[in-house]
Amino acid sequence: MPQRLVITGRSQEPRGRFVEELRRLRTERGLSLRDLAKEVGWDASLFSKMESGRTLGGPEVVQALDQFYGTPGLLVTLWELAVADPTQFREQYRRYMLLEAEAISLWHYAVSAPPGLLQTAGYAHEALAVGWIKGPELEQQVEARLGRRQLLDGDDPPLFRVILSEAVLRTSLRDERAWRGQLEHLAESAERQNITLQVLPFSAGPHGLMNTAVMFLRLPGGRTVAYSENDLRGELIEEDTSVELLQRRYDAMRDLALSPAESRKFILRMLEEVPCEPST
Repeated sequence: MPQRLVITGRSQEPRGRFVEELRRLRTERGLSLRDLAKEVGWDASLFSKMESGRTLGGPEVVQALDQFYGTPGLLVTLWELAVADPTQFREQYRRYMLLEAEAISLWHYAVSAPPGLLQTAGYAHEALAVGWIKGPELEQQVEARLGRRQLLDGDDPPLFRVILSEAVLRTSLRDERAWRGQLEHLAESAERQNITLQVLPFSAGPHGLMNTAVMFLRLPGGRTVAYSENDLRGELIEEDTSVELLQRRYDAMRDLALSPAESRKFILRMLEEVPCEPST
């Protein structure tokens, strides 16, 4: 097989290519970071972090840069590829992320934390920091986790069913504002057509997945795989018998959960218990 011809010499890695394009477009204009900040309206420190690869920024700032540089859709496309790139996740999660991106429907049981697909930036930041991730890696992992939320958007998103243990809603963040934002996001997500959210109350008693967070992925062709996880490790389960056993336990637990309507009311009651911000 002939060796692949490199045309541009630019990075073939999505995050690296995005960073290179940001720097190229700015330097070709002869702009400093401070000049760019004045023109586009964001802080120069954000552009510095984006051009060094410490952060990817958000869709709003990337769209503003596309408009400023006259590159309609180019930077947004590169940003989307960088956000969705599985190599930005830690190696043990990458195969799962590739399968998650292919899934046509997903079922999740959350033991103590909201599923990554429904986490806010505030929640992801505090939760990942507890795992001793720091500095640039922390920011990259937060962005990677938030980037997964794109899976549930778009014109034809997969169906997503999630059952939250009541423990998820009782384990609040230290930052009350961030916790309020997370609960609000869960309540809003419960109203989306492609998301079914249920709460499993403590009163349901013991069940077959008490200590196991698990995600089921239904893939094109009808095959279903499972992924179970705890604080130390995750395991991708593809053997049919094991997947079926977990599914039976999940179905039995779902029968104990509150209905979607009752579950949303439960979350709203939890939201009422979070202190409101003091007026200024």
